[in-house]
Amino acid sequence: MTADEIAEGVRVRLLAAEDWDEVEALEARTYGASGLSEGRASLESRGRASPTTCFVLEHRGRFGGYLLALPYPLHRYPDLGRAEASGFRTTNLHLHDVVITEELRGRGLAPLMHGHLAETARVRQFETVSLVAVGGSEAFWAPLGYRADPEVELPESYGARAVYMSMRLRATPAPTAPLTTRSGAPPHPHDPLPGSRLKDEMVR
Repeated sequence: MTADEIAEGVRVRLLAAEDWDEVEALEARTYGASGLSEGRASLESRGRASPTTCFVLEHRGRFGGYLLALPYPLHRYPDLGRAEASGFRTTNLHLHDVVITEELRGRGLAPLMHGHLAETARVRQFETVSLVAVGGSEAFWAPLGYRADPEVELPESYGARAVYMSMRLRATPAPTAPLTTRSGAPPHPHDPLPGSRLKDEMVR
């Protein structure tokens, strides 16, 4: 299947209540072995905190991945062991997690979702976007405009190689490729992002 054929069948939409079973299953498959899985209650709490910045990728009408983002003060990040108690009023949007399904990885869908998120953030007047790149995935995020903030200390729950990163929206053009975040291994340049917890391209 060609890249053009993939793009024709792709749609990014808001995450809905009926998506959580597939989100939970994909998150567990992606992060369970590395100890980064946070469980359904925590995942759903991120979605409740900011339902207008959490998305699902569909390919030919089927679930193909998800992206969770929520307002978080710059240089702060979600606790993977706790649910969100409430949302924040801030000019920073935190890309917490993005994962593409196994069969669609390697086809450049992660940057596509990231571009959708970046445009949403601009429209909603956020000034920056942050994430936690895990497992060495910061090399994937740097070309999209993210820069490491090594002074931000991260807990062990994010893994030994986790790096906090952020970018300024007004100075960075919206990415046009697909995406994924929160994982361990560096993402393929055309895969979902790993790292903000990006998985397959993961993030977190």
